[in-house]
Amino acid sequence: MSETVKKAVLERLSTIKGPDLEGDIVSLGLISDVFVSDGRVAFSITVPAERARELEPLRQAAEKVVREVPGVETAMVALTAERAAGSGAARAPAPAAPRASIGAPVQGGRATAPEKPGQKPGVPGVKHIIAVASGKGGVGKSTTTANLALAMQANGLKVGVLDADIYGPSVPRLFKVSGRPEPVDPANSRILKPLEGYGVKVMSIGFMVEEDTPMIWRGPMVISALTQMLREVAWGELDVLVVDMPPGTGDAQLTMAQQVPLAGAVIVSTPQDLALIDARKGLNMFKRVDVPVLGIVENMSYFICPDCGGRHDIFGHGGARAEAEKLGSPFLGEVPLDIRIRETSDAGTPIVASEPEGVHAKVYREIAAKVMDEVRQNEEGGQRAAPKIVFE
Repeated sequence: MSETVKKAVLERLSTIKGPDLEGDIVSLGLISDVFVSDGRVAFSITVPAERARELEPLRQAAEKVVREVPGVETAMVALTAERAAGSGAARAPAPAAPRASIGAPVQGGRATAPEKPGQKPGVPGVKHIIAVASGKGGVGKSTTTANLALAMQANGLKVGVLDADIYGPSVPRLFKVSGRPEPVDPANSRILKPLEGYGVKVMSIGFMVEEDTPMIWRGPMVISALTQMLREVAWGELDVLVVDMPPGTGDAQLTMAQQVPLAGAVIVSTPQDLALIDARKGLNMFKRVDVPVLGIVENMSYFICPDCGGRHDIFGHGGARAEAEKLGSPFLGEVPLDIRIRETSDAGTPIVASEPEGVHAKVYREIAAKVMDEVRQNEEGGQRAAPKIVFE
């Protein structure tokens, strides 16, 4: 079935003229491998970087004809300046290696004039956007994101969660939500309704692909997917949108820093030295692009033996607190290593939702309160300018 849909998609795309109205985008070799899964289609179109904004109508036209193919329910199309693997198209002349510095934002792969403070558009209806990040994987970032969001809700806020971890989306499982986002208006399928879990609005690339499907995407497609999930979703009125970032410091982090005025970032780490080295990189990256660091959470901080009641610092203890003090960032709190947190997360019943009166839920609610206090203090201290990045 997917091969039939893929063939039909390519046939429809062959009706779209190339960038200079010569030939079509398929015969010119501008289309990447077309990804098809259960009515969802994704691909990229290779264009010269300097013409990205000019050729946005071409992307929209391709998306439109693909959506009209029988069997296609959603389409995600990105413009990329890189030649897709296996493509017969000649690679566009490579520009000089970019060098990042603070100064002006990047749009369409090229520098533009600096924006004035406050010009960075927010997401309609969303008051604050907070990124939850980590320098490396395996430190419990997504579990922290889910419980932090639920704790904010328990503290009386209207909350949404955006799963920006394109390569390893965890939000569908954590919130025990499945299904496909539906358009707000059937006549305009671009704007989607978020799904909902435990009263929290959620959106994830995991709703678009099967759980075991690998996302083999280049940077431009990641950026396009994030932009769509952020701005083409009817979030409604939210006090906070919590963004579960992928680990590390890459395209997704820079995209979020450039696309929206982040209220700040929460860094998740475990106590051991190796994790703290990577956490330091993540923290410095956000500072570099002028995103406030709201603080550090020490996850898996300690273990309480259920038999003897003794405390064991399996990964060491206090490393994140010491690192926060060293770097001049707030320390938000310690989350213990506990089998109930792991079990409830795996079951899609995060501990703040399943055991709201428990000791662990209290820890998360206290961290959530500290995060929002930091956001309010930053606001009172003056509105930060949107992050600006220039490629020279």
